[in-house]
Amino acid sequence: MRDKVILACGQCKRRNYTTKKNKRSTPDKLEFKKFCRFCQTHTVHKETK
Repeated sequence: MRDKVILACGQCKRRNYTTKKNKRSTPDKLEFKKFCRFCQTHTVHKETK
C-alpha cells in the first residue's frame, strides 16, 4: 500500500514536497537532496509525519 509522505527541509524545517512511498519495500524514512525555495539552495529533505 502506498502512502502519501511529506518532505521537510533539513535546515529551515519547512515542508516543501509531497511524494508517495511503499511502506513494505521501504520501511525507513526517505531522504532526498532537493531544492528548498526558502533557503535558495539544495538541501537534504527528510520524511516527516
